[in-house]
Amino acid sequence: MITIRNATMDDAPVLEDLYRELEEDGVFYQPQHFVLSPKGARSVYLKGILESDTQAMFVAEEEGKVIGFAHLMLLKAKPFSCLKPETALYLQDLVVTAEYRNRGIGSMFMEKAKEYGRENGADFFRTQVFPGNTDGLRFYKRNGFTETMITIESPL
Repeated sequence: MITIRNATMDDAPVLEDLYRELEEDGVFYQPQHFVLSPKGARSVYLKGILESDTQAMFVAEEEGKVIGFAHLMLLKAKPFSCLKPETALYLQDLVVTAEYRNRGIGSMFMEKAKEYGRENGADFFRTQVFPGNTDGLRFYKRNGFTETMITIESPL
C-alpha cells in the first residue's frame, strides 16, 4: 500500500536519487538552463525546506521504500496595487521514480498538496511544466490545472 507522509532528514539519501531523476528531465528538456547537481548538493537544502513555515515536502512510500516526493511552497503576491493579495500554493518539484509511474501516485500527491494548500490559506495552486513534456502536461490537466500564462524568453 502506498502512503504519503511528511519528509524527514532520514529521507535525504533517497531524495538525492529522486532529485537526480528530476534533474535528468530538466537537462533533457532544457539543457540551456539545467545541469546535474553534484552528489549530496540537494540534501543541503532539505533541512531548510523541512524547517520552513512556508514550504513542505511530502514523500510517497511503499513498504518502507520512498518512491517519490513533492516539494511545495506558499507564495504571497507581491504588494503591488494592481495585484490581489492572494497566496499561491506552488508545486516546486514533483517526481515519482520511473518504475512506479502511472499508478496514481502523482494524483495522490496532488490531493495531499491541495489539502496542505487549503489548510494554509492558499487561494490557488500553481506549477510549471516543460512545453515538451506532453505526459506531464496531460497529468496536470487531469488534476485540474489549466494554462493561465505562457512564459517566453530570449537568449541575450
